[in-house]
Amino acid sequence: MEAHSLQYALSRGSRHVLQKGLFERLHEVLGGDAWLVGRVTGQEFAKREAYPAQAAQSFPREPWFAGRDASAYGIVLDGEGKIAWGRAEIGDDPIVVVLTKTVSDAHLQGLRNDGVSYIFAGDRELDLRLGLEILNRELGIKRILLEGGGVTNGAFLRAGLVDEVSLAICPAIDGAKGAPSVFDSSENSSEASPPLRAMTLESSEVLDGGVVWLRYKLQNA
Repeated sequence: MEAHSLQYALSRGSRHVLQKGLFERLHEVLGGDAWLVGRVTGQEFAKREAYPAQAAQSFPREPWFAGRDASAYGIVLDGEGKIAWGRAEIGDDPIVVVLTKTVSDAHLQGLRNDGVSYIFAGDRELDLRLGLEILNRELGIKRILLEGGGVTNGAFLRAGLVDEVSLAICPAIDGAKGAPSVFDSSENSSEASPPLRAMTLESSEVLDGGVVWLRYKLQNA
């Protein structure tokens, strides 16, 4: 199946902003074969400082999986291989790391020792569409919930890979300067515009505590 025909949903990952338990409830309602975060969010779940600097052997730059039978997976973008996990799962979901081929053999050795699966999506920079195609082909993943920060969400949006936005608006105001946004960009991508043709409101629902849950369908060029 082509990447553009897969279904992708976006749900904000700022769990500390949402009421206790709300994020998890919306996650269950949205469903999905996997959830995905970027390196910064993924680092919060790591239990090791670093992997050993040397590897006992070299490894081919091809997908490696500790298992393929999970009901859901936790996908983490870590193109340069900076996260030392010290664990194989997050909330019972096996971790699958998306890397570039520049990652060292020592890092791959560490991932294998931890039982962390990985794929390669690009030589020096991550190709998001390629990564999704590999996840679909190798693990049968068809629907991914983006639950990372604004930079990761923005990268998928600009790549035309988001077809639904799920937004929970909580009744809280802090007025902080530079507060995180749902969609953001890095300095290198700040000029790029998403191939977005239209947004259609599919549903709106008032939840407990005055939270408003909006769901939009996106039409990409």
